[in-house]
Amino acid sequence: MELRPVVFALLPALLLGACGAPTLAKKETPPRPVLVAAVHYAPRAQDRVLPGIVKARIESDLAFRVPGKLAERLVDAGAIVKKGDPLARLDDADFHLQVEQAQADYSATQGALAQAQAEEERVATLKRQGWSAAADVDKVKAAADQARGAFARAERAVTLARNAVGYATLNADADGIVSAVLAEPGQVVAAGAPVLRLSHTGEPEAAVAIPESLIDRARSAPARVEFWALPGVEMAATLRELSPNADPTTRTYQARYSLTNAPAQVQLGMSLTVRLAEKSEQVARLPIGALFDEGKGPSLWVVDPASGAVTQALVRIAGYENESVLVVDGVAEGADVVALGAHKLDAGQKVRVVQNLAGL
Repeated sequence: MELRPVVFALLPALLLGACGAPTLAKKETPPRPVLVAAVHYAPRAQDRVLPGIVKARIESDLAFRVPGKLAERLVDAGAIVKKGDPLARLDDADFHLQVEQAQADYSATQGALAQAQAEEERVATLKRQGWSAAADVDKVKAAADQARGAFARAERAVTLARNAVGYATLNADADGIVSAVLAEPGQVVAAGAPVLRLSHTGEPEAAVAIPESLIDRARSAPARVEFWALPGVEMAATLRELSPNADPTTRTYQARYSLTNAPAQVQLGMSLTVRLAEKSEQVARLPIGALFDEGKGPSLWVVDPASGAVTQALVRIAGYENESVLVVDGVAEGADVVALGAHKLDAGQKVRVVQNLAGL
C-alpha cells in the first residue's frame, strides 16, 4: 500500500495542530493566595488598666457621743436610710437617772439662789438706812454671786443630762446606705467607737491604687471606666483625689475618680477597670513580613477588594516593636494589606485572600 497520499492528507491537520499549541500555553495565571492584615491606627503608647471598686464619695464611721451598752441595732448592712433615721440605741437607764439627779441639784441651787438674793436685798436696805456695815454688804454679795454661779452650773447640768439621753440613740446624719456593721447588741462601746459605717448617697467614685510609675500619667491622662458586671457600659472619669503618701505595704497611691452622671445600674461595691490613656502619635501595627523595599522606600501591598489586584503604597515608619512594624501614614484606615510574602508579588498582580496558612 502506498503511504504518500495518506501523509499528504494528514499534513494540513498536523500544521493546524502545531499552530494552536502556543494558544493553549497562554492560559491566565491563577490569583496568588495571600494573608492580609487590616490597617488600624491607634496610639503608640498602650493604655494602662487598673482594677478598682465603686465607693461613695463620703463614708462616715458613725459612733455614739456617750459610752454605754448597746441595747439594740435597728439596721443591717445594706439598709437604705434617710437623714435622721434611728440606727442603734444604748441602754439609757443610767442617763435618765443622771437627768433626775441634775434636776434635783437644779431645784436645790434654785432655792439657795432665791435665799441669797433675798439676803442681799435685805442687807442692801439696811446699808441705805445706816444699820449695816460695808463688810456685811460685801459678804452677802459674794454669797449671792456664788449661788448664782451654782444655779447656772446646775441649769447646764440638766441640759447636758437631757442631751445624753438623746445621744443614746444613734441617728443617720445623711441619706445613704449602711455599708458595714461594726458592733453588736450587748457590746459595751466607748464614746466615739465606730458602730456603723454609712455611705452617703450622691456621686459615686472609683477607688483605685496607682503604682508609683504611673503617678504622672494619672495626674494628666484622661481616664475611662468600665464596669465588670455591666458589659458595654463605659464612661469618662475625673481624678478628684490622689493620696500624697504611698501605702506602706503595696507601695501604691490611693486615688479617687469622680463618676459624674453614672448610670443607675452602678451600685456601691461593684468591680471596675480604670483605663489611663496617653497622648501619643497614631500608628498602625502590622506584621513585619508585610514590609518590602524595592529602592523607593518602605512599601506595602494594598489589596483592592473589588478587583483583587495589589497596589504599592509608600509608607512612613515610626519604628519596630517585636514582630511588628509601626506605620505612621501612607495607607488608609481599614485597608487590607498583604501580610506575608510581599516580596513575591508585582504591581497589579491579582491575589486571592485566605484566612489562614492552610489556604496558601
